[in-house]
Amino acid sequence: MSERLRRRAVLAGIGTYLPEKIVSNAEMAERVDTSDEWITERTGIRQRHFAGRHETCAFMGTEAARGALATAGIVPENVGAIILATSTPDQAFPSTAVHVQGMLGAKNAFGFDISAACSGFIYGLGIAEAMLRAGQANHILVIGSEVYSRILNFADRGTCVLFGDGAGAVLLSARDVAEDGPGILSTHLHSDGTLTDILYVDGAVGQPDKPGHLVMNGREVFRHAVTLLASAVNEALAANDLTAKDIDWLVPHQANRRIIDGVGRKLGLPQERVVVTVDQHANTSAASIPLALAQAINDGRIKPGQLVLLEALGGGLTWGSALLRM
Repeated sequence: MSERLRRRAVLAGIGTYLPEKIVSNAEMAERVDTSDEWITERTGIRQRHFAGRHETCAFMGTEAARGALATAGIVPENVGAIILATSTPDQAFPSTAVHVQGMLGAKNAFGFDISAACSGFIYGLGIAEAMLRAGQANHILVIGSEVYSRILNFADRGTCVLFGDGAGAVLLSARDVAEDGPGILSTHLHSDGTLTDILYVDGAVGQPDKPGHLVMNGREVFRHAVTLLASAVNEALAANDLTAKDIDWLVPHQANRRIIDGVGRKLGLPQERVVVTVDQHANTSAASIPLALAQAINDGRIKPGQLVLLEALGGGLTWGSALLRM
């Protein structure tokens, strides 16, 4: 008897873009009262990328999307939808995703943005996976693109050293696969609106007299992060009858090395099974997971058939996880 196939969202391609300008910790120390040692010891960050004037959210997202399409061997006309996660859109509207659609020439796609801060890429995966399984599209681009350098308060050394700019994109394709075949196995999304005041941007298009800078209570974010992220990971494991020992790779949101290490310890995962890139590009919010995932795929660490667990937490608070087989 032939094995029953099931429709899954399979990661078919991945692409990234990082701005040309690299800013080291030493350069940050010339601008604010800090030091390379202070930043590295507390966060694990050694450098970040800051966007130039031409490197808009849409521009970077488009470049990352082109890379994802190229690795998948899919032309833009075959894309059915573009989901772009960002907290730093180029405009209130039209959405950045629509700009990307036009720049790509993806004339048969519809596009929209989602705002879930650093969890945005996980949210995007969850939405795209449901749409693909429902048959609403055959190929969907999920993009995280951020220009946090434009909302940082450089008088606040506790936040401005933590963030960078960049974009990452994946192409998800609907395929009928066997039970042990590739694809997204589950996604798990959460939010808690009672914690809006510990990580936010103090302004918006609809608010008068607001500068629009990122504000963070780092101590409170850290206190919630490790517990909530570990719970989201355990939720994904339980939903698929797995344990941490079954996971080949954890690809966490790249916010802070201490948080990454804390989640790994809570799950009993050795450091060599956790992908860490925060030292290279700091916290790029919704772009950080696809940037880290792409690096581990491209350098050969993540291989076909392996189980990869993604997790993120961001302002909202929002948090979530996604489990996929490569």
